[in-house]
Amino acid sequence: MTDRTARVRELNLYRQYFELVAAGTKTIEVRVKYPHLADLAAGDTIRFRIKNTDETCDVEVLRVTEYPDFEALLDGEGPSNVNPTATRDQQLANIRTIYGPEKEALGALAIQVHQVSTPNSRRESARTETR
Repeated sequence: MTDRTARVRELNLYRQYFELVAAGTKTIEVRVKYPHLADLAAGDTIRFRIKNTDETCDVEVLRVTEYPDFEALLDGEGPSNVNPTATRDQQLANIRTIYGPEKEALGALAIQVHQVSTPNSRRESARTETR
């Protein structure tokens, strides 16, 4: 057993992806391997927020897997787990629109998640670690 304490992270998510996570159909979140996500681990909670809104949805991190790039991530995780509404090629184009080549060069993270709260609108300030 480790001494590690699970944390709550708050991350922004575009509405179209937020809705897929909230519906339970998007089980893999794609992120660039930024240094501030280096210690993200199974057991942590991510509070996804639609930017500039009070809409949130909490998910538990089941695992984090590193890949050298987005193509390897989609091939390793299966495109339908990342976005069941788009083809692999559409997803790759969309991800690369969000993250340019200099970001992709940092590496890619596949974050497997499981919803733990239903989406809600929150007015109170959440005591979370924002990254």
